[in-house]
Amino acid sequence: MADALRIGIAGLGTVGASLARILMSRHNKLADICGRPIDIVAVSARDPGKDRGVDLSGAQFYADPVEMARDAEIDVFVELIGGEGDPALASVRAALQRGCHAVTANKALLARHGVDLASIAEERGVLLNFEAAVAGGIPVIKAMRESLTGNSISRVFGILNGTCNYILTEMERAGMSFEECLKEAQRLGYAEADPTFDVEGNDTAHKLALLTSIAFGTRIAPDDIYLEGISNISIEDIRAADDLGFRIKLLGVAQRTDSGIEQRVHPTMVPKNSVIAQVDGVTNAVAIDADVLGELMMSGPGAGGDATASAVMGDIADIAKSRPGHQHGPVLGRPAVHLDPYVRARMRSHEGGYFIRLTVEDKTGVFASLAKHMSDNGISLESIVQRPTQNGNGDKKTVILVTHATMEASVRQAVESISSDGYLIDKPQVIRIERPES
Repeated sequence: MADALRIGIAGLGTVGASLARILMSRHNKLADICGRPIDIVAVSARDPGKDRGVDLSGAQFYADPVEMARDAEIDVFVELIGGEGDPALASVRAALQRGCHAVTANKALLARHGVDLASIAEERGVLLNFEAAVAGGIPVIKAMRESLTGNSISRVFGILNGTCNYILTEMERAGMSFEECLKEAQRLGYAEADPTFDVEGNDTAHKLALLTSIAFGTRIAPDDIYLEGISNISIEDIRAADDLGFRIKLLGVAQRTDSGIEQRVHPTMVPKNSVIAQVDGVTNAVAIDADVLGELMMSGPGAGGDATASAVMGDIADIAKSRPGHQHGPVLGRPAVHLDPYVRARMRSHEGGYFIRLTVEDKTGVFASLAKHMSDNGISLESIVQRPTQNGNGDKKTVILVTHATMEASVRQAVESISSDGYLIDKPQVIRIERPES
């Protein structure tokens, strides 16, 4: 059997502790599978004395993860610190620069610095693996980098944040408001004390930026993503979607167009009979449209210590199975120096149409005015429905418009024109409608 693969783990939170338990409790089994033992020889954490449910007394402790990356006698540096800056960035860079493999679950780090770190890894001939950074336990990175090599991908989309999916699922199931479901998600540990990063779509955007780079061979472009979260989704939107045969999901979508790459994150109405609509709770799902394979969809646990640790363990096992002198594949599916510049697509007609909810004064001529504003902006309506307001107030009414394919700029201009007429009450709601094939 080959010499042991020596691991250093930086960050012993929920994921790091779970990873350590896997490595130690399944030590013999992993050695058989990988052809060599995998030993934890160094760790770095804020509190060396904290009880993490696993005995790490045999590993050398480092207060500074950068020092561990630079000086510890390790073959693989595992970064589970989090954050796009230091010490995560400095420690991963230090490990790669000295020719040490690295594994990370840090999507924020990679979204900002992934191309630079990939360049270092490729120059030093080492691996930078990051399966756990996108969609938790779903092996989508490995599938795209390896299994789909012979395919040309036209679109990748999915549910990439378990917190948002749980909230939207519970709003529909229990009939509760966004605020009530968020509190429940926090109580269960699905949402952070400050949930902004999740519910406003930033987490999904970082993951989408990585998928986009691998799918289309472009440089990572996290700042070129249309971004909208779920904090403005009301129970009224959920009920209206249900009546129309849809469910609301926060989707990340990247697709190739004739003018460039389109990336967007936003609440989306999807048909109830579509596969993506059936993905509930904290589960994630990723769909890939490829020319040879067709459409592939993968779903599974998107978050949590065990799911993330499982993905990290898979990355470590891949390194353990590799041998010295082996030519490693490029980090982002294509050598970093050959990644194309990201070209943002021009705005185009949205094929799925739009859902528009307006609360307006209940007076004569409002319907006619709404229809005229839509027509003036070149928008064809599939339906226009009046619904009673949630509190039964007779002085106002809710109007639901569903458009045919149109430009988002046209929709926004029409809504702005309606607002200027003075009969609009409350902020209008605009949600894209997607009709995926699956």
